[in-house]
Amino acid sequence: MRIQNCVGALLLAAGLVPGAAFAEEPSDGLVVTAFRTPVAEDRVASSVTVLDQAAIEQQQPLALTDLLVRTPGISLSRNGGYGTTTTLRIRGADSGQTVMVIDGMRLADPSSTAGGYGFANLFIDDLARVEILRGPQAILWGSDAIGGVINVQTARATRPIEGSASFEAGTHETLSARAAVGGTSDFIDWRVSGSTFTTDGISARASGTEDDGYRRKAASGSATLHFAPTVSLDLRGYWADARNEFDSTSGDAPVYGTTREWSAYAGLNVALLDGRFLNRLAILHSDTARDNYDPRRKLRPLNFDADGRVRRYEYQGTFTASDAVQLVFGAEREEQRMTNASPADTAAPYARLPSEANTNSVYGQVRLTLVEGLTVNGGVRHDDQSRFGGNTVASAGAAWSVARTGTRLRASYDEGYKAPSLYQLFSLYGSTALRPEEAKGWEAGIDQKLGDILTLSATWFERKTDNLIDFAYCPTAGTLPEVCYVPGTDETRFGYYANVRKSHAKGIELGASLNWRGLFATGNYSRIVAEDRTPGATYGVQLARVPRNLANGELGYAFPFGLKASVAVRYSGRTFDRAGSSLRLDDYWLTDLRAEWKLLEGLTLYGRVENVGDVDYQTANGYGSLGRTVYAGIRSRF
Repeated sequence: MRIQNCVGALLLAAGLVPGAAFAEEPSDGLVVTAFRTPVAEDRVASSVTVLDQAAIEQQQPLALTDLLVRTPGISLSRNGGYGTTTTLRIRGADSGQTVMVIDGMRLADPSSTAGGYGFANLFIDDLARVEILRGPQAILWGSDAIGGVINVQTARATRPIEGSASFEAGTHETLSARAAVGGTSDFIDWRVSGSTFTTDGISARASGTEDDGYRRKAASGSATLHFAPTVSLDLRGYWADARNEFDSTSGDAPVYGTTREWSAYAGLNVALLDGRFLNRLAILHSDTARDNYDPRRKLRPLNFDADGRVRRYEYQGTFTASDAVQLVFGAEREEQRMTNASPADTAAPYARLPSEANTNSVYGQVRLTLVEGLTVNGGVRHDDQSRFGGNTVASAGAAWSVARTGTRLRASYDEGYKAPSLYQLFSLYGSTALRPEEAKGWEAGIDQKLGDILTLSATWFERKTDNLIDFAYCPTAGTLPEVCYVPGTDETRFGYYANVRKSHAKGIELGASLNWRGLFATGNYSRIVAEDRTPGATYGVQLARVPRNLANGELGYAFPFGLKASVAVRYSGRTFDRAGSSLRLDDYWLTDLRAEWKLLEGLTLYGRVENVGDVDYQTANGYGSLGRTVYAGIRSRF
């Protein structure tokens, strides 16, 4: 704790904790996530964090979650080391209430319990930009966008031929390698990349003695074909194949799982009216296959089999009447499919049960710059789902920038919803009577720049969520209600999914960023009061695995001869381990040391020590976490 306390004191002395991790502003100053089309950051009413390639490389992350957890309002729980079940929460919202997008491809696994994306297998790879949009964002992003949206973009070629490569190694026999190549021409811009990651890992169970390893391979690619000055075709793809070992609830076990996921996108872009009317017509497909194996089973080691598929058809129009008026509107169709099974220990054939749901959507949003510096926006969306019917949401916001003072004021009201997942609807414990979860939230914030040296930020947010889906248990005595029978059979079940919960979240996110004569520092503090509002014994209790207090800070110096070094700290407060449980997980401080040395133009050595104090902590009760780890690597660009 002595190291953490010293670093914390330094950051407090600099006035940077509490603070918002402000990433370096992208060179183009644009944000895509808020309007699904590039918009100047000072015109965005919602809270958004933008991390460019320089900011990403400075933190030296392996997985995307290593990066996200250091931004305001985000907490993380993981059942062991890399590759194990990972849950990301934005402002207390569950992981299934977050939309994940990579290169315009929305990633989700309809066969998972909540139907969202599993963050365990998404690493940095060839990522060059990350946008984190907080709060309910259903107008443009549809279902699941209750906590927010995470939008990442891989690198794009800027020269006729170029490439990059990196390699690093570290504790637990960890090896990571990445490479990419691309180019531009009058007809085509393209880039392809590949990566591999392997580690012996740690025991997934805190009480375990054998390591649970993780292996992952991935590739991505993008190409833009320019048929004419106003017509182009975007082709994008993403693929990953992973194998992770994990333990049973009782301890060490030789069980393991495999995850194979791929996504593809094809989008035709047509610009009309001298570029003022942009049209995009696209088709997207994603597929996630998950299998678990237990080698101790002699006849059939496979003991879990699931496949989730999503196909989306999208049209989006963007009409810019003038610099003061912009309309974004569109229509979408989403088709979700799921098959899953838990085969018994027998050689007999087993049934893979299929299920499906379709959603048709229309949306529209307008952005108006009424006077210089003042931008307002409003929108509405209607979805019609084949299982629960119609749902309508609305939003409104305003941002006011005062150039002469460097001040930006912003406020927004947003609604979101989450459709029941296919698993919640059609699994052994499903119920087709489920309604969508519904959220209403608002926020207000201020950003203040003091020249190019210091930036300050503060955001207050509040969100109310109703109809939350949770597992409801059947009575153990007396006559069972109809819902306690597996639909269509006389077989009983011990529980089912139902709209039985409510929650309320509010809090503040504070932040700062300093850059002065080689000295740089960032910090953020988040206070998240996310409470269960379900009538009963848990009313007013903080939601499980949602810390009320989160903080991050980094302090470093860039030397004139190319060396950059820093120390970073991360704090996570106490949490309840499970809903309705009195068991608390302790708070913890983690300290990292980072350094990079630019040897030549395009050639950099880097290294870090994570969890310098070898702190023993848990983000999920009974599961292990990485202790002190050391990594060193090299990256190059040509």
